[in-house]
Amino acid sequence: MADNVTPRVRVPRDATAGEVITIKTLISHQMESGQRKDGDGNLIPRSIINRFVCDFNGQNVIDITMEPAISTNPYFEFQATVPESGTFSFTWYDDDGSVYTDSKDIAVG
Repeated sequence: MADNVTPRVRVPRDATAGEVITIKTLISHQMESGQRKDGDGNLIPRSIINRFVCDFNGQNVIDITMEPAISTNPYFEFQATVPESGTFSFTWYDDDGSVYTDSKDIAVG
């Protein structure tokens, strides 16, 4: 498990039915490509977030596959249509098998 990995998500607290909202996500992660060497000349093992998934009430909203060229602390901003009140679930998958999650509720009025 990578050190100091922190997911952050911003979702509006409420919306109207059918409204298109903007969701912002950021995860603090070093994203080591596996191509650099340490001070002793040894390769630093690859450690990247390789997949990001967002679901709303169990239905997939976005599914992103990331490669070693992704930047440190990957940030994503995307839009989703909100048909009803519910929960957005966010999942980040690390090369080392670690899974980081967060969720945010939204109320539709």
